[in-house]
Amino acid sequence: MDESPLRVAAIGIGWWSDVLADAVRRSDKLKLVACYTRSAAKAKDFADKYGCRAAASYEALLADPEVEAVINTTPNDVHRITTCAAAAAGKHIFLDKPIANSIADGRAITEACRAAGVVLALGYQRRRESHFRWIKQQIDAGVFGRLVNAEANISRDRLGKIDLGSWRYQAAGMPGGVMLQIGIHYTDVLEYLLGPIRAVRGQFAQLVLPGDNPDVASLLLQHDNGALSTLNASYASASEYYLMNIYGKDATAYYDLNNGLRLIKRGEQVPVSIASPNNDTLVEQLDEFAAAVRRGGQVEVGGDYATRSLAVVRAGILSAQQGRQIEVADVLAGLASD
Repeated sequence: MDESPLRVAAIGIGWWSDVLADAVRRSDKLKLVACYTRSAAKAKDFADKYGCRAAASYEALLADPEVEAVINTTPNDVHRITTCAAAAAGKHIFLDKPIANSIADGRAITEACRAAGVVLALGYQRRRESHFRWIKQQIDAGVFGRLVNAEANISRDRLGKIDLGSWRYQAAGMPGGVMLQIGIHYTDVLEYLLGPIRAVRGQFAQLVLPGDNPDVASLLLQHDNGALSTLNASYASASEYYLMNIYGKDATAYYDLNNGLRLIKRGEQVPVSIASPNNDTLVEQLDEFAAAVRRGGQVEVGGDYATRSLAVVRAGILSAQQGRQIEVADVLAGLASD
């Protein structure tokens, strides 16, 4: 069995590609060997920084026999063309979330990778944080009893920090604004902890930031098990903040960025602090990807789930537009549209 580091190439050179390249450096399971972006200057700078080769074209990169896999951080609306090309060339793909901007593209990406027999992994690192792993273990062990409710918040301060020329802050490139860009991490965590989301009500607003995209969004989520959860996402807040409270019949877990993780069981008066040390979630997901390629294992988040995850946010967008609850199954079936 080949246990050598998986040889990867980075495409779509931007700030997140640097974050992932730094994670590759921290791993002994992957090695960055090449990169490509349309700007030759950016590609050279990236190559010099990370000690890899700058490919002359994407076609040349995909033809390079040393490249086994692609780390794809291109804009959402070109995920389909870039990922399908990589799959056709026999390259495995680690793709940043969301899988695409449309359900059709998400499905096409998934099927192309399946048909080519290549591994497709999606970057949903938040679910891997140690506090969420601990909560999941307790849920599975029955500590919470029946899950009834959850509330979540993911907020960042982007005032004066955005580039309106970037696809990340344009409605065409990132429909749903803050909810698709960062809120999707916590819709994922809510599904991970409480189970599949069946229906969504959404409200979106643009309150502080310039441009044409929502900087504040809220979702009311109904899960298959009957539990309800709420999610607020904001780019208009004064500070960075994360919150995830999980309520069960027998126990409640409280997590927030400033106070960490606490648990209180039925009949107790004071929550107990739970130690949850920081873990390297980015390296963990990349190592899992490499292991799936080398040993044929499974990745935690693949194309089918990522397409469903996209459908949850799309349901929220449609709900805000139409003023009604939207079923996730209808979005996936194409029965709910703009």
